[in-house]
Amino acid sequence: MSALGELGSLRRKKVAGQQPNRSRWTGKVKKKDNLSAYLFLTPWLLGLFLITIGPMLASLYLSFTDYNLIQAPKWIGLENFTRMLSDERLHNSLRVTFTYVFVSVPLQLAIALLLAVVLDRGVRGMAFYRSVFYLPSLLGSSVAIAVLWRQVFGTEGLFNQLLGLVGVDGKGWISDPSTALGTLVVLNVWTFGSPMVIFLAGLRQIPTMYYEAASVDGAGVLRRFFSITLPLLTPIIFFNLVLQIIHAFQSFTQAFVVSGGSGGPSDSTMFFTLYLYDRGFGNFDMGYASAMAWFLLVIIGVFTAANFFASKYWVFYDD
Repeated sequence: MSALGELGSLRRKKVAGQQPNRSRWTGKVKKKDNLSAYLFLTPWLLGLFLITIGPMLASLYLSFTDYNLIQAPKWIGLENFTRMLSDERLHNSLRVTFTYVFVSVPLQLAIALLLAVVLDRGVRGMAFYRSVFYLPSLLGSSVAIAVLWRQVFGTEGLFNQLLGLVGVDGKGWISDPSTALGTLVVLNVWTFGSPMVIFLAGLRQIPTMYYEAASVDGAGVLRRFFSITLPLLTPIIFFNLVLQIIHAFQSFTQAFVVSGGSGGPSDSTMFFTLYLYDRGFGNFDMGYASAMAWFLLVIIGVFTAANFFASKYWVFYDD
């Protein structure tokens, strides 16, 4: 028994002596793994700090200065922000932007959801239709489509030619202040492909047993849609709503190309982003433009926070 006891104590001492070496080896492996991870993340980190965070901090500083791109920035405090209170063109750009967002985003999501429901019924060649409907989302923000849109809704454009076939006299839809913004709304609604694909993916996740049970109870198509589909799809609706609102507030290319960079006619297409560009690069008032950029960030942040706050009252998560 004494020999066995001594052998056991020797083994315990040996294992105890190996523990520090093993932990030291494990620590070296972890350090090597962390170093490899940071090495692969280096390009992304450089882009984050040099392309994103760096310019953001620079614009924050410039928003408190008077800077014309030629002379050195001059610190003026909150003067750029107080100046917004009396800037009538800025107020008009806010009205135009809010109108664009509040009209185009609900219409876009409604059409996207409608087509997603139709495609979810098993239409033959669905992969083809899904690709065709998604294509406008890829091209809608491009300069080429904006130029095409300007031609389509021009005085001699395709839209007026179609109206002429039914005996209706058209007009210059883009050159008319009462309809110019409407053409941009139609363009944004036309890019429904991205939210449609997301809606379609959400519809595929709804269990069919709910619809079978509702059919047994005698529920019709509309009843099943409003009692099953819509409540279970609210997380996807919320996701698309937040993304499309942010995207709509940042719209710039369409208005710039369609109006020729002027926001016309009569500032009817003067988006906030377009006015920001005009102040910064048209009038070289970069300090004021930087303040406008941060004001836009606050607006988007407020709308996003409001959506998240309101989501607890209408978004249903099937846990």
